[in-house]
Amino acid sequence: MHSILLLALGIIFGGCLKGQDDPVFPSPELTIPIDESVTLQKALPFKFGAAVNNSLLRSKAAYRDVVIKEFNSLTAENAMKFAQLHPSENTYTWTEADYLVDFAQQNGKRVHGHTLIWYKNPPNWVLNYQGDAAAWDKLLKDHIQTVVTRYKGKVTSWDVVNEAVAENGTLRDCIWLQKLGPEYIDKSFIYAHQADPDALLFYNDYGHEFGPTKRTAILNLVAGLQQKGVPIHGIGMQMHTRYTQSNANIAAAINTAAATGLKVHIAELDIAMNPDNIQDLTYSAGLAEQQKAKYEYIVRTYNAIPKNQQFGITTWNVGDADTWIRGEYNRPDWPLPFDDNYKRKAAYQGILDGVK
Repeated sequence: MHSILLLALGIIFGGCLKGQDDPVFPSPELTIPIDESVTLQKALPFKFGAAVNNSLLRSKAAYRDVVIKEFNSLTAENAMKFAQLHPSENTYTWTEADYLVDFAQQNGKRVHGHTLIWYKNPPNWVLNYQGDAAAWDKLLKDHIQTVVTRYKGKVTSWDVVNEAVAENGTLRDCIWLQKLGPEYIDKSFIYAHQADPDALLFYNDYGHEFGPTKRTAILNLVAGLQQKGVPIHGIGMQMHTRYTQSNANIAAAINTAAATGLKVHIAELDIAMNPDNIQDLTYSAGLAEQQKAKYEYIVRTYNAIPKNQQFGITTWNVGDADTWIRGEYNRPDWPLPFDDNYKRKAAYQGILDGVK
């Protein structure tokens, strides 16, 4: 019996970082039993948030309960994007964005607005819009100022421009670049600031941790805005990352963002555990431990930047069942701190350990 126990312990602990070759445990074994009085929003010295889905808030009690209990900052997953808010030239649809803002206010949560201008999925009326540069400038200004004015005093901060930089470091081709030139970025920040001088304004993008090409281009874009006196207060680092990403790249991303002197928001955090798209991969104890370690490293590195620059960390949705990754890549994956049943994973403990 003694030798069987030792063998079992050897299997569990000896191979705990092998990933897909590990023994697979039922999900409850991977849930960290932790004092329920401890929550992310209470335990962390900065805001910890989630991007939330309104339909899940309405329909899933477990989802709603975790959002209320664990997070003190909320981002709209989709409800504040251009196409959702402004589907035709003379029509704004506020229902979903209002719902989120009201929910946040009722439950004492900060709201981070996402996103005013994005290259992706503009409504057809924008793509088909006919007008000279002055007309396009007015279109941009009217949209930004209508949205920001509505939520003045209710939305603390905005991702003003999202993902303007391409993978090769150039400005991404989009309708705004075509019609207004690179100045569309400056204008977007200026117009947002005019509408709500108290709102904190962020440039948001992914790929800071991929390597120097895109990261340097983002930093140069931000530095250019600062030098021109454009009102920008922060950098949003999406941090859609993977457990195999090197700690050196993650540290470089966080620390170079902090070196700008602006506020830093890890804005869309998730850690993919199946980046190779293995269709029959299972979430093993080894993968859970590696995910925990990566969450801990990200939080620890972030917690070391100056306190006045820590705007917060936001995960992109709440539980693994809600992740965009499964649908986008058609694969099993488990990128978030809560499992499919909204139970705390090892990653949750990693987040807590990152500020110890």
